[in-house]
Amino acid sequence: MHAMMREPSSGGRFERYKERARQRRSQGTQVDNRGNEIKPKRHRGFLSLFAAFWEMLGPHRGMTFAALGALSASVMFGLVPLYAPKIVIDSVLDGRPLADGLAWFLPGSDQPRRLLLVLVGLALVLTVSSVMFGLWGRWQATRITKRVQVEARRRLFDHASRLPLHRVIELKSGGVAGLLRDDAGAIGDLVFGMIYNPWRAIVQLIGSLIILMFVDWKLLAVGLGVLPVVWLTHRTWIARIRPLWRDIRKTRREIDGAATETFGGMRIVRGFSRQRAESTAFMKRNDYMIRQELLGWWWMRGVDTAWAVLIPAASSVLLVYGAWRILGDNAAVAAGTMLQRDALTVGDLTAFLMYLGALLGPISTLAATATALQNGLAALDRVVDILHEPREFEEAASKEQTRPTKPLDRDVVQGRIAFEHVGFHYPGTTRAVLEDINLTAEAGTTVALVGPSGAGKTTLCNLVARFYDPTTGRLTLDAVDLREHDVDRYRSLLGIVEQDVFLFDGTVAMNIAYGKREATQAQIEAAARAANAHGFVTDLADGYNTMIGERGVKLSGGQRQRLAIARAVLADPKVLILDEATSNLDTESERLIQGSLAKLMRGRTCFVIAHRLSTIIHADQIVVLHHGRIVERGTHAELLAGGGVYRGMVEAQFTEFDPTAEALSTEL
Repeated sequence: MHAMMREPSSGGRFERYKERARQRRSQGTQVDNRGNEIKPKRHRGFLSLFAAFWEMLGPHRGMTFAALGALSASVMFGLVPLYAPKIVIDSVLDGRPLADGLAWFLPGSDQPRRLLLVLVGLALVLTVSSVMFGLWGRWQATRITKRVQVEARRRLFDHASRLPLHRVIELKSGGVAGLLRDDAGAIGDLVFGMIYNPWRAIVQLIGSLIILMFVDWKLLAVGLGVLPVVWLTHRTWIARIRPLWRDIRKTRREIDGAATETFGGMRIVRGFSRQRAESTAFMKRNDYMIRQELLGWWWMRGVDTAWAVLIPAASSVLLVYGAWRILGDNAAVAAGTMLQRDALTVGDLTAFLMYLGALLGPISTLAATATALQNGLAALDRVVDILHEPREFEEAASKEQTRPTKPLDRDVVQGRIAFEHVGFHYPGTTRAVLEDINLTAEAGTTVALVGPSGAGKTTLCNLVARFYDPTTGRLTLDAVDLREHDVDRYRSLLGIVEQDVFLFDGTVAMNIAYGKREATQAQIEAAARAANAHGFVTDLADGYNTMIGERGVKLSGGQRQRLAIARAVLADPKVLILDEATSNLDTESERLIQGSLAKLMRGRTCFVIAHRLSTIIHADQIVVLHHGRIVERGTHAELLAGGGVYRGMVEAQFTEFDPTAEALSTEL
């Protein structure tokens, strides 16, 4: 458990994090918590992430364009009424004639009251149209958001479940839950954050600029002076926020993973009275994450503060400039040095200020939402990282360019498994776990694997299950390299019963039928009887429909073991792996189930890991492993007669149970 080691203080950890963040921003040398030099991690740029997100939209792109079209109409319809105050001030109140184009379009331009009513009616129609188009477009964008979330979660789940086994273990269950729930969910929100809202701002920006150009180009030139500030705020703040949010999400996944692990091992936590220590460790991690979030909050508020000051300041400058020009133009008209039609009017200034608000408003919104957008981009960056990781055996297949997979027919497969000079070390390590293994399990025979802990027994079975491929040599099924078979088709021929039984949170029947979903109730019950489980199952409150809880917590260890055996019985495997399959059974249950196991193993190629040597005396071949090498092999009688390592193991084990035992080889 995490709390078993001293948890560093959140304050000290946060200070080290800020130092690493400063080094990352400067793109200089970085060091980890131990002072080792590390290279700064390179994150994807915006265009790369946008391309990845656009690919995820897939079949929703057409509707996305439709939603953007409706949004464009909504924005344009909403911009037109902003011009009405200019006409009201200049033509209705001040009596100035309308421009020729407007006079043709607006009837009653020579009657101020009628013109006012027409303007109000037209503005109302355009506003309602804008709202309706906007509502439809937003609804479609929302539907796309939810569909993208579902699709992203499906893709991520499917890909993560097919990652190499060591990577799945590294992710942890809580971390995977965070990826699926938070990161994949945040991708859908990018429909608004990266497409819908920016498109609204772009359309509104272009429309406002076009209208402002016709109102007064000099005022427009002054207004455009604010755009460099937009670039400056993005350069200063936004680029720093996404790595921070990525780190926050990583911390959150670590917290989820640790909490999941703690509650999964609650019996151990309570058994060692570590509840307070685990709670303290949990609070330290959360305190560290809160410090990261507060740091992110300050960076985000920097953008908001800049724009909270910028927009009023820009409006004030333009108001002063416009009013100053109006006063000057009025004086010039009175002096006869300027024509009245060329003078800047109060209506012009009013329209300009309104369109300036429409111009700066979306820019301000983009600047504000861009900070939150970095959170979504950080999530997308992480999801793309996972999706780009090679699937199980994908990298090896591309390097070796193996031939197309060969078909596997259950009725044709014999089940002969052979190791040919197999060596293996786990990914990321160089220490050999298995070395030069040559072993043949003929079809329908049983191979027992014995040896001290760490000898390589479980690793050898992992290779049989093709959880990993050999580092050197090859492993064959009926003389065909396993790498030439589709891994899923091959595993459909396997049955596995492990010492650490894993059951799902569901009914007894569901767990037994996990490897054969189409099984009938009669088949399920027959498998349970074969595993000596039918009796206790029928005694449960709801029989085969009893919910057994996560990992089968409502059952005893022996009951869970028998359900796992029933699951293997129903799968009807060609190759069977038993890893201490009877270790959690009491003496009576073990005696009863040995006959069932014998029936299950008959006619199947079996690999049996056993520490209780009395359970393997009838194996066709006993293989003794030591430090990853085969040191002895043969039948029980042959190995006892040889007087080697195996005989010593037998004598040591039975002497432990009966110190007076003698001539153990003959008794067995």
